[in-house]
Amino acid sequence: MSSVLGVSVGAGAIRIARPRSGNSAERFAPDLFDLHALSVDDHPMAEVAADGLAAALTLDISATAIGFRNEQHARALRAALARRQLTNYELVPEAVAALQFLQSSGETHGYRTIALYDLGSSGLSVTVVDVASRRVVHSERTSDISGDYLDSLIREQQIASGRIAHPADPAGLAVLDSLCRQAKEQLSINTAVALPSEHGLVLISQENFEALITLAVESSARMTRDVIMRSEQAVQAVVALGGCARIPLVPKVLGRWLGMPVVVPDRPEAVVARGAALLARPARPIGAPQPPPLVIEETEQLQPAWLVEEPAPRPRRDPVDDLDIERPRGRRRELSVAGVAVGALVVVAAVGLGLGWAPQVLQGNSQSSKSEGESSATKAPTTSAAPTSAPPGPDTTNESLAAPPPEWQQQTTTQTAAPPPPNQNTIVVPGLPPIVVPTIPPLLPPIQLPGPGR
Repeated sequence: MSSVLGVSVGAGAIRIARPRSGNSAERFAPDLFDLHALSVDDHPMAEVAADGLAAALTLDISATAIGFRNEQHARALRAALARRQLTNYELVPEAVAALQFLQSSGETHGYRTIALYDLGSSGLSVTVVDVASRRVVHSERTSDISGDYLDSLIREQQIASGRIAHPADPAGLAVLDSLCRQAKEQLSINTAVALPSEHGLVLISQENFEALITLAVESSARMTRDVIMRSEQAVQAVVALGGCARIPLVPKVLGRWLGMPVVVPDRPEAVVARGAALLARPARPIGAPQPPPLVIEETEQLQPAWLVEEPAPRPRRDPVDDLDIERPRGRRRELSVAGVAVGALVVVAAVGLGLGWAPQVLQGNSQSSKSEGESSATKAPTTSAAPTSAPPGPDTTNESLAAPPPEWQQQTTTQTAAPPPPNQNTIVVPGLPPIVVPTIPPLLPPIQLPGPGR
């Protein structure tokens, strides 16, 4: 017959709980569990838990639940189990597993909010839990007080009394600590213990033991009170868990400091393992993950592919438009103005050639290399000079109409261009051979300007 397992992973021991036949959350009996404990010693607790679980799974086990303290603890457990290729398990928070057992056993009946006081071998955890929703409201942990610390108090007291010689090596010290742990556990039900060892006799009474640990237990009660105040919840009871909850002094100090009921369940060190066993459910077979169901909004309507219109093609863009470059404004305007100016010059040149001014224009252009003083002397303002009695000759008229060449053309012409040969229409371009233009006869008769006496 298949069964389930519950596992609690502590720093001192790994506990495995297996419900007996017929024992479940619906038909619960707190005593009907098979409990096993594995000592951790100096080995990593996650590795010991994985080894113990691998050995237990050789039986007919259908589901396993493992309690974890925090996310770091859960990652260590997953890694250790993955190395052994164990997959049929689930991780549950220790507080939830403990609450499952307490609710099934009726320990929390009538309480809405409780505080879990878990004092184990490696530290103390105080967790405030909402019973109805099983929600962890607030949780804190400290290693200042622990079961190992209480063992060290017994060890130092025994060495100081002279009955125990101080071990010479770490191995002997570990053996003595294990002996002191046994004495602590036996003092929870006995008034005195005497345990022989190779280093001497460990002898201590319950009264002496309580005197040793009173300050430490009071410190843990003070921390529990502070955690409850920081949670801002109306805690109605405290449940003591862990192996140290068996010490009679612990619930007495907690009740005195907190002023509320303190519940110590049966076998408090195995509460998490038994609660995890009650939460264990068979895992789903490992396979390819199924795709999530398709969820369609109410406003969305699916259409066949042949009814969906293709989007219109987007107009092509200039690649330069995608660059974050600020184009100079007015560039096109400048180009258009320059084109108009060039066109005007071409029209003027054509008209001049048609009227027979080409020889004079070209001659004036070739004579533009004269000095600036001579050019200014030959030019007279038209507003101040009076017209002469005889009409001006064609040479002077054409010379006055020709505009002076640009400054850069003057410099280039004076440096590189040679004077044109006489009686020829020659165009001189820097860097090119001279160009001879044929003479075009005038299309209109010469214009006679009236003299001053007419």
